[in-house]
Amino acid sequence: MWSSAQIDIRRRVSPRDLPELMDGECSYEEFRGCLRSLEQVNGWLQGYRPTLAWLERLSRGPRDPVHILDVGSGGGDLLRQIARWTQRRGIAVQLTGIDLNPYAARAAAESTPKELGIAWVTGDALVYQPDKPVAIVVSSLTAHHLEDEEIIALLRWMETTAQAGWFINDLERSERSCRMFGWAARVLGWHRFVARWTGVLPAGLPQGGLGAVAGSR
Repeated sequence: MWSSAQIDIRRRVSPRDLPELMDGECSYEEFRGCLRSLEQVNGWLQGYRPTLAWLERLSRGPRDPVHILDVGSGGGDLLRQIARWTQRRGIAVQLTGIDLNPYAARAAAESTPKELGIAWVTGDALVYQPDKPVAIVVSSLTAHHLEDEEIIALLRWMETTAQAGWFINDLERSERSCRMFGWAARVLGWHRFVARWTGVLPAGLPQGGLGAVAGSR
């Protein structure tokens, strides 16, 4: 295991060499605590804004419910934001979150009002067979958990699965953001999983912002 002093943030560090603690063995309480801190991070960095801005095209979309799938849904905070965003605009949607970790569906269900009607699935998105075709695939703060070849496979799957388009929102490393996250984790009392790794793997663009990539039909 590398120490943070040995990490060159100018290049991407393989998750095999430097895994995030939430991806290893931990209790449900630890995992849920990490997810709650990550929701605070998203709020602090306005991490939902890029995805919601991209989804603006739905306001002129079909009247039938649009199936939106969130890959690596974690605690479900992105889909909760999307659910409320679509409600305010009168957009009919079917929302599904999928995550490999079985703790994720449990935590998301506990934090999500039932009236939002979001379905939580445990499994691998690349072999997931939904009961309704997927129009939109989104993914937030998941890609940095994956190896390079896994990211390529995910992009190919999104391209062939999403009928309308897909959107990935993640973070990139920089020295400035590494320092910023380290300070914020201590001051804001983020969970130790987040405090330890956010300054190493997901930092920000050189200006401290979010990075995104999208595909559409």
